[in-house]
Amino acid sequence: MAALRTHGLEKYMTLTLADIRRAAERLGDAVVRTPFLYSQTLSELTGTELWLKFENLQFTGSFKERGALNKLLTLGEEARRRGVVAVSAGNHAQGVALHARRLGIPATIIMPSSTPTVKVKRTASFGATVELVGKDFAEASSAVPQYVERGLTFIHPFDDPDIMAGQGTIGLEMVEQGPPLDTVLVAVGGGGLIGGVATAFRALSPETRIIGVQSELYPSMALALGHHAGPLPGGTSVAEGIAVAMPGERTLRAAQDMVEDVLVVPEASIEDSVALLLQIEKTLCEGAGAAGLAAVLANPDRFRGQRVGLILCGGNIDMRVLTAMLQRHLVRSGQLVRLQVTMLDNAGTLGPAATIIGNMGGNILEVTHDRVFGGASARSANTIFTVELPDRERNVAMLQALHQAGFEARLIQQAEQNCVAPVPGDPGAR
Repeated sequence: MAALRTHGLEKYMTLTLADIRRAAERLGDAVVRTPFLYSQTLSELTGTELWLKFENLQFTGSFKERGALNKLLTLGEEARRRGVVAVSAGNHAQGVALHARRLGIPATIIMPSSTPTVKVKRTASFGATVELVGKDFAEASSAVPQYVERGLTFIHPFDDPDIMAGQGTIGLEMVEQGPPLDTVLVAVGGGGLIGGVATAFRALSPETRIIGVQSELYPSMALALGHHAGPLPGGTSVAEGIAVAMPGERTLRAAQDMVEDVLVVPEASIEDSVALLLQIEKTLCEGAGAAGLAAVLANPDRFRGQRVGLILCGGNIDMRVLTAMLQRHLVRSGQLVRLQVTMLDNAGTLGPAATIIGNMGGNILEVTHDRVFGGASARSANTIFTVELPDRERNVAMLQALHQAGFEARLIQQAEQNCVAPVPGDPGAR
């Protein structure tokens, strides 16, 4: 990570609204002016008036296009001819690759080997040369200097005023498209997005509070600002887009000046938020894109009654990770359970138990007989059912029905206590 840092705050240049407006003029219609819409169902669910900025609808599925294109458009002819290099876990990479191709600029993208395959393939499809280096962002970053020595211009993923100005155009659009906001929640990795958005709101809507959101595994900005204690846990986060071990110097200074707080949210809340956005808004977000909603779910009292803007900053997610998230969400919401039923190990005893489960609306996904390890007698078996249920309330009713039929039954994998509230029906309207 050290290779990416700009040493000395004397190099810090205060980003201004004029910088962001110039960026908006440069970008023109080359990036999508994404919708900023009220979510009726999520608002009712959380007791908060929620407005969603759909940056996951950009062509590359992320807001990162804005900063990348703005930076590329500032390069001179010689720099464009030599080419550029970027390091990214995926979204910045795609933004640089796409718009470098549009502008005829050769691009090399360095990505951690842990980057989701969908992001690696998409980046390569835009014509960039992709190099997989190291296990994480910090290790990938260490390769940057050798490319710069060859004459390539480094396009920083966040700690650059042109990058921040491009991201700040989101703030301009939110002010123009929506009502006055009490709070804007912004996912924070390196800090380029929150630095740009905070600059726009400070100039145009100074009464709006800007609050950052980070995963419990990578609370780097929260630690730097003194809003969180303890070491940086690190590890594999479901929000890999904001899994950055250290904020930039410029972005940290911007956060110190303009950000009220940085909230640290559990990984489980991020997973639940991805599932809720898909279920309610019919929109796919990656972990980082759902971080703002996760902050509302994890801190309901703090935002209740407020008008809050959320930036759905990205939608690039590995399908295997998405599948695991959705299944884990069903477990936490009590709709996917494991049920142990003790019965005589005789022919014909499985059917009645399965019938009771089916009559209660349960869809049996898997059945396992444990005759040895479960503590049952030599003439009985513990039968473990994995069951999908329409709602949490069926758990109790299903157990009661099994007990009344003479079966010993219990749930062996219950939903977590801090799960999100169930969503009634199949809401389609915002």
